[in-house]
Amino acid sequence: MATTRYRLDPSNPPKLSEETKARLDAMTPAEIEANAEADPDNPPITDEEFSRGTVAQFVKMVRARTGLSQGAFAVRFRINAGRLRDIEQGRSMPDTAFLAYLRVIQHEPEAVARALKEPMRG
Repeated sequence: MATTRYRLDPSNPPKLSEETKARLDAMTPAEIEANAEADPDNPPITDEEFSRGTVAQFVKMVRARTGLSQGAFAVRFRINAGRLRDIEQGRSMPDTAFLAYLRVIQHEPEAVARALKEPMRG
């Protein structure tokens, strides 16, 4: 059997027929949930996946507020670029120290950048 590829046009999404709309509108929340769980192409996410996604959005938001690319953000705040990428893509979960550091960057990015420029004193 040959594979057929179809590209969706985001500015012109396919329309549902009136019959399909009526069928979907008649579904109960339980039926919707059962159909979603039965779909092999779209399995429900786990709690861990949800947490990683939530953290990924937070990290992206903090970085976006600085206006820096992933690479520039990583250099400026001395974060491993690969680790930052993996966290932003939801592939790994940072520890609480990393999240606390990002919270400080979120509120005081210039202060963090200044502190990191100062030489270490012992």
